[in-house]
Amino acid sequence: MQRYGRRNRPFYRIAAVEKRARRDGPVLENLGWYNPLATDASKQLELNEERVKHWIAAGAQPSDTVRDFLAKRSLVDVKAWEADRAYDRKMVEINKAKAAAAAAAGEKKDEKKA
Repeated sequence: MQRYGRRNRPFYRIAAVEKRARRDGPVLENLGWYNPLATDASKQLELNEERVKHWIAAGAQPSDTVRDFLAKRSLVDVKAWEADRAYDRKMVEINKAKAAAAAAAGEKKDEKKA
């Protein structure tokens, strides 16, 4: 996704981009757009579904956000998407638990020094 628009008014173009290119770098092909501020849901997202299917078949890897859009339109395997989302949530919980344990261990060390 390439961010356009002005400050506090984002607008994104969904594009096929080389993996090593920067976020707003050269585009291979524009595939649609996303306007998060549109009030009408039908005007929030526009996709060229045929070209999206072509790029995914060619091996393109969508970003997490774009993959969510594609899953809602059944352009990618929804079961695999749900499994990845569940795994991501699980990893977030594990990292939070590790951070809390590290913070608690740090407090215990400070108490011993005092």
